[in-house]
Amino acid sequence: MPGVLDGIRVLDFGRYIAGPWCAALLGDLGAEVIRVEKVDGGEDRFNYEIGDEPGSGSMFMQCNRNKKGVTLNPTKPEGREIQEKLIATADVVIANMPPRALEQLGLDYESLKAIKPDIILVTNTAFGTVGPYAKKVGFDSVAQAMSGNMIMSGAPNQPAKSFGPYVDYGTAGLCAFGTMAAIMHRNATGEGQEVQGALLATALMTTNAIMSEEAVTGRGRVPTGNRGQVSAPSDLFRTKDGHIYVICAGQPMFERWAALMGDNHWTVEERFATDDGRAEHGEEISARMQKWCEDKTTEEAMDILEEHRIPVGPVYNLQQALDDPHIKASGMLTDVDYPGMAKPAPITSTPVKLMKTPGEIRHRAPQLGEHTDEIIGALGYDTDRLAALRQQRII
Repeated sequence: MPGVLDGIRVLDFGRYIAGPWCAALLGDLGAEVIRVEKVDGGEDRFNYEIGDEPGSGSMFMQCNRNKKGVTLNPTKPEGREIQEKLIATADVVIANMPPRALEQLGLDYESLKAIKPDIILVTNTAFGTVGPYAKKVGFDSVAQAMSGNMIMSGAPNQPAKSFGPYVDYGTAGLCAFGTMAAIMHRNATGEGQEVQGALLATALMTTNAIMSEEAVTGRGRVPTGNRGQVSAPSDLFRTKDGHIYVICAGQPMFERWAALMGDNHWTVEERFATDDGRAEHGEEISARMQKWCEDKTTEEAMDILEEHRIPVGPVYNLQQALDDPHIKASGMLTDVDYPGMAKPAPITSTPVKLMKTPGEIRHRAPQLGEHTDEIIGALGYDTDRLAALRQQRII
């Protein structure tokens, strides 16, 4: 089935997650995405390696599926010439680099526009391009720290980082959204533009509600570990054989929980009359819930809670998540093979479903330079010239 972005060519100069995952999402929807790497490969090839071949990192496989792979050194004149020829064929250029690096590599918007007037440039920076931190570098965890998330995710005097790099993936998704909007604008007007994502902006989006509360009321919330702060029960609970997470929100759900506990006072005392009040007394409510869980297995507790329509989930290790029957049946992961791997790796499927024009993983991530001859040869370089460029480490 044709993708909605068929005919769109994307050059991906990204690294790690924010740029490459944005490009992968566009590739899932049918765009032709060309991953442009250093001659020896990008650093992100070597994170969580799972194959016999060097550079078979699982993060690379996830973020670079549906792409063709080209190696290129644009710091040499011949490499810059090839890069400019490639740009002339592209609709979108993605580069998660600081402005100075973009200019040095000829990937800033003004340089691109001089080659292709209607080009769309998608950039990801740590702090954006305006303000005193505009030239600083950073990663996901730095944005987590500066947004208030890390201090509120931990316990008092012990901030905690989220293991999952949600800021990177969130920024990538927002940039893919912005790219689609820019393509729509170009289709209507013929104009290209720059789409700018920033890790700190994404991180602030996720903590905005509690920051706004602090700015207006000065409430001064403190971290509460796994216990939620806007409803109760909302916490991690230990069972006979593991842990579950339970969350109630809203009066009807809380009333069902109270009925299950068999304690009438939960619904008649004024201090438990609202979600906010229940959250204020969440430690007491969590203690009651923990007592209820202690003599039950995870499966027993979940069966009862689900019967009462109370949201609950088991706390899985990684293998348990892979083995979960719903995750297996839902199609949320796709098994993808790669040269040198003992078995296919479960790779995230397109994380949003379109009923008429679904995204899909059509092919695995590229090996280093796998499509260099194909892509650069199409620009007018014959076999002998390609061999000479490779000898000079330009490709």
